[in-house]
Amino acid sequence: MNEVEGTVQGHRDGHGFLVRDDRQPDLYLSPQEMRAVLHRDRVKARIVRYDRKGRPEGRVVEIIERRKSPIIGRLLHESGIWLVAPEDKRYGQDIMVPKNAIANATAGQVVAIELTEPPSLYSQPMGRVTEVLGEIDDPGMEIEIAVRKYEVPHQFSAETLSQAAGLPDKIRPADRKDRIDLTDVPLVTIDGEDARDFDDAVYCEPIKTGRGKSAFEGWRLVVAIADVSHYVKSGEPIDEDAYERATSVYFPRRVIPMLPEKLSNGLCSLNPNEDRLAMVCDMLITQAGEIQAYQFFPAVICSHARFTYTEVAAILGNTRGPEAARRKDLVPDLLNLHEVYRALLKERARRGAVDFETTETQIVCDENGRIEKIVPRTRTEAHKLIEEAMLAANVCSADFIATSKHPSLYRVHEGPTPEKKTLLQNYLKALGLGLSIGDDPKPGEYQAIAAATKDRVDAQQIHTMLLRSMQQAIYTGTNSGHFGLAYEAYTHFTSPIRRYPDLLVHRVIKALLHSKRYSLLTGAIETPAKARKGAGAEAEQWEVTGAHCSANERRADEASRDVEAWLKCRFMREHLGEEYGGTVTAVTSFGLFVTLDALYVEGLIHITELGGEYYRFDEVRQELRGDRSGVRYTVGARVRVQVIRVDLDGRKIDFRMVKEGEDTTPAPRARGREKGVEKAASAAEELANVKETDRAVKAATRARKASVAGHPVKAAKSAARKGAPSKAPRRR
Repeated sequence: MNEVEGTVQGHRDGHGFLVRDDRQPDLYLSPQEMRAVLHRDRVKARIVRYDRKGRPEGRVVEIIERRKSPIIGRLLHESGIWLVAPEDKRYGQDIMVPKNAIANATAGQVVAIELTEPPSLYSQPMGRVTEVLGEIDDPGMEIEIAVRKYEVPHQFSAETLSQAAGLPDKIRPADRKDRIDLTDVPLVTIDGEDARDFDDAVYCEPIKTGRGKSAFEGWRLVVAIADVSHYVKSGEPIDEDAYERATSVYFPRRVIPMLPEKLSNGLCSLNPNEDRLAMVCDMLITQAGEIQAYQFFPAVICSHARFTYTEVAAILGNTRGPEAARRKDLVPDLLNLHEVYRALLKERARRGAVDFETTETQIVCDENGRIEKIVPRTRTEAHKLIEEAMLAANVCSADFIATSKHPSLYRVHEGPTPEKKTLLQNYLKALGLGLSIGDDPKPGEYQAIAAATKDRVDAQQIHTMLLRSMQQAIYTGTNSGHFGLAYEAYTHFTSPIRRYPDLLVHRVIKALLHSKRYSLLTGAIETPAKARKGAGAEAEQWEVTGAHCSANERRADEASRDVEAWLKCRFMREHLGEEYGGTVTAVTSFGLFVTLDALYVEGLIHITELGGEYYRFDEVRQELRGDRSGVRYTVGARVRVQVIRVDLDGRKIDFRMVKEGEDTTPAPRARGREKGVEKAASAAEELANVKETDRAVKAATRARKASVAGHPVKAAKSAARKGAPSKAPRRR
């Protein structure tokens, strides 16, 4: 029997997939199969058939493990029955709650629920309320939902808080032992305006040594990183919590830190004019941008100033301006940093690192946590300067560890998979550029294509395809290089306050400085001879840790995106019916994704909203083409759209294409009626949110009961008659 194990991944349309442990293609699970399981359950399934495209379909034969984490949803009350409608629609089923298990919650509130009875083919799951989060419109509720929905640890253990409270407020005389005193070196921090933790400081000076062939002319670049490993030891409560989180999670107006605030914003933050412990990477960089030499050492530093990116960019742009006048003693050091950055940039171009200019956005919220506006985040010379300095320190870290043959975590970014490589080659060939990538692609080929096409009207489409062909960067104990940055070895050393892999790299480097080895299994510093005895188990543990950190990094990104999507949907509900210019950012078989110019919000024009003709999707050219008109839509195309739907639960925004010359303004006679309707809708909105969901749940429950009885058609008709909302066009 062809049986496989894996994790169930539900879909909001009722079906699901089994994500296999052996990383083979997912198994499709029909809505019938999903009745007895829930999203994220671990099951064993049998492959029963293949569809026309060769994709496998499965049947669940055994439930290995039920997911025990709480489910977040809205508590509803209908005809004496209490239900929780999960906020994550991938769960696919509402959860029945006995009257005596609702705690102190009231209808419409957001709650966390624990399952008491799992679902079966003939019954819905049962549960009890374990936590009442509050009303759906409470400020910050979207974050409270996201941290629980994605199981982001957001409360430190009592042991961790106790240990953090016992830490000193300032560095002690004993902490300075065996450290180089760099407090007289004018290191500075350069961060965003809203930054609260400062984990890196930089300094640069020109240097010229020696004569003749041995002469060196270039720069000394010092990168000092907060020495978190001095305070966070392996196996201690703070370390255990930090490992579980693996990263800080950033939301608009709120951060869930990896470390307690006393460390992240206090003792380990390189605040100006305060002595701090640091791990330093001291580098000599040639005029060509090559790192000729480097050394690592523990030090005591004192940041001489806290700069912002905006301030540094202004100083570099005008050394006689008011910003420069306020910081005149440090302006020469900033100019030195800019000079070494330009040299490092030359080396970046020489090795062929991929560099795409993308537009990042920043959400500006009001006091209640609602979006006030979305603005583009400008990437200045100051941002790039710090980025190149951090890259240099990270490369030195990887080289030091790899040369010492010590196991560690590398930041690995591999080239495109064979499938993505072929798709990109075909796409570039169809464009007739005369440029392509080889069968063994190099980053320089990508950069050459990006540079050659940057002034084309379809440059955004080409660059998007280049980006999508590359794999996701991960943490792993096996060094496979970094494709995008064109490094043979690369790791993360520069952010131990917010990334656990960086903390581990610090521990490894400290052990190597004492000619010892750091054991990930025991957390001890060992002799090389003892470390060799457990090398096999040690290597396996590094891989496990890398997978854990990579998974939690993705979890943090998903939670952040979920909150941003919720905020954007809430924001766009106020703009229903309005028209905007936009740019097509993705083309799929089911429609176009468009980003609005003025608001920087993305939504979908479903293929049914493109006009009264059939559109074919060309995967090679990444375009939709009308059969009758020949109209083509590609990435980068300019369009005008109208906002027609906002699905807050599904985090989706729908647009309609507005044809040239079309008037979407309501007629004068209708306008007054619409104002009245809008006013009534606004007054009843909160009540409707709950009641509409109640009606939908009731209708869906009736439909399920009829379907279980063997009448799926009757079920659909019955649901429609009794007020179930009609299904939107299916999305993939």
